[in-house]
Amino acid sequence: MFNLKKFNQSEIEKIIKEEKLPSYRGKQLMQWIYKKFATSIDEITEWPKSLRLNFSQKYYIGNIKLIERKISSDGTEKFLWELEDNEKIESVIIPDKERLTLCISSQVGCPLKCKFCLTGKIGFRRNLNTWEIVDQFIQVSKLIKTKDSEERKITNIVFMGMGEPLLNFDNFVEALWRFKNLIEFSPRRITLSTVGIVPALKELPQKAPPIKLAISLNATDEKTRSLLMPINKKYPLHELLKTLREYPLKPRQRITFEYVMLKGINSSEEDAFRLSQILKGIPSKINLIPFNPWEGCEFRKPDEPEILKFQEILASKGYSVFIRKSKGTDILAACGQLKALYIYNLS
Repeated sequence: MFNLKKFNQSEIEKIIKEEKLPSYRGKQLMQWIYKKFATSIDEITEWPKSLRLNFSQKYYIGNIKLIERKISSDGTEKFLWELEDNEKIESVIIPDKERLTLCISSQVGCPLKCKFCLTGKIGFRRNLNTWEIVDQFIQVSKLIKTKDSEERKITNIVFMGMGEPLLNFDNFVEALWRFKNLIEFSPRRITLSTVGIVPALKELPQKAPPIKLAISLNATDEKTRSLLMPINKKYPLHELLKTLREYPLKPRQRITFEYVMLKGINSSEEDAFRLSQILKGIPSKINLIPFNPWEGCEFRKPDEPEILKFQEILASKGYSVFIRKSKGTDILAACGQLKALYIYNLS
């Protein structure tokens, strides 16, 4: 049996041809999978029953399986999924006025081991396939379709879930094209959050549709960033910033810099001044993210006056600076808190 979601558009067209079916059947199939979110071939009512029966002898429509759904007091929802090989991932839906943002995972676990991130404690288990990335959107869209008799649709996608998308480059890029061409979701409403895998960043503009870019920075000097984010030893801060200065941006487009604030580590006034210096020449805005604690972590969130002073210094240097209000912390759905119920050693 072959999972139809594993095939791209041209591969589906080839299957339809091999099965000696007219080309319009392929278009119908893609519509039912990516627009009507069919979970089985039997749901494709445009096809005769005999065709559905024969086709389902060889093919099926795969679906990631919902294991648990948690709803935060602030309306944020977290979904735990089981994959076909029994691995698990999480997705998060974040409401904000008229926006409804889906936070998608790109890997099972994460290999980066950033010290402030709970996902890193899992370690790396495997990359997600293209269809597993896209299916998070499909399954969540179905689950949230109606609430209080009102139509609910995802308005934005952020790749800020489990894993580093650029370490799963081919599947990530193919997922972007499926969002654009098959689901018809605008790339302008998709944001990639990355620690900055330099070779992949250089390749991304030539291979992927134009999406928004967010860089997980979290430090203003090489030593501190290497302490917090071991990947900095391979792709140092100065090399990353050079790449970002050369990154092709559209007019008025800016790169978002995400800065998790850790008390006594990266939250001083000196850090704020240094951050304003190192970002010179890069069209940018800055998201300050007060640390979201989890059981057993060694870090603390800075005090409110310290956070506000940090913001004030950056604003005085002409930067657009926002303090992100974390949502879903009561269900471990905030930035750096996803863990998909894996057992791990915190020591």
